[in-house]
Amino acid sequence: MVHFVGAGPGAPDLITLRGAELLRQADVVIYAGSLVNPALLELCRADCAVHNSAKMTLEQVLAVMEQAERVGKTTVRLHTGDPCLYGAVREQMDALDRLGIPYSVTPGVSSFCGAAAALEAEYTLPGVSQSVIITRMAGRTPVPERESVAALAAHGASMVVFLSAGMLEELQAELLKGAYTSDTPAALVYKATWPEEKVVRCPLRELVRAGREHHIAKTALVLVGDFLSAEYQRSKLYDPAFTTGYREGQP
Repeated sequence: MVHFVGAGPGAPDLITLRGAELLRQADVVIYAGSLVNPALLELCRADCAVHNSAKMTLEQVLAVMEQAERVGKTTVRLHTGDPCLYGAVREQMDALDRLGIPYSVTPGVSSFCGAAAALEAEYTLPGVSQSVIITRMAGRTPVPERESVAALAAHGASMVVFLSAGMLEELQAELLKGAYTSDTPAALVYKATWPEEKVVRCPLRELVRAGREHHIAKTALVLVGDFLSAEYQRSKLYDPAFTTGYREGQP
């Protein structure tokens, strides 16, 4: 069987208990070497066969899985963060379906959660934003025109931009075509939860300068929105006057 496992955002102790146990049991591990913290591989048995998918094609990854299945071995496919975000996981699952190889998925903590923790921020603040847009700039991998950064920025919602730290000049320009202003707060979070984590806050107009001055051009998330400011409304849930299914509101 193949287990797709989310490795979490970087810190080895942020993998789930289930994910850690699957790594301990695995006969074969295929990990996203460009992004997964190699410290997680210390959970593997000494006789576990470990493959770095950063140097492999989809066909090579599938060949390792198929060979392991043929001899009755258990494989863990270790993806960064949570496999459901930019993990190219669907194509692997579809191929395993065609091959008749069973698989499971163990979720992980995404880096956008790790970035919020690093910033001590909440994406969904009352009176500010109740939506989170997770997107990326178009590069060698295209993005549908209806999902361009400029189009999504029109909402003014909390936004997290993956895989775009190397295109900050273009990204800043696209964000400013929407509802954000030059004063809208923004942040760069480099390697959230890793030992070398770096957090840089700035107004949106200074995003490019901040990336240049702090030498951040990859492995970083860009966050933008008024959720990063100090203004918001108190939550209704904990308002003394608000009635819930568990508590009667008091005037």
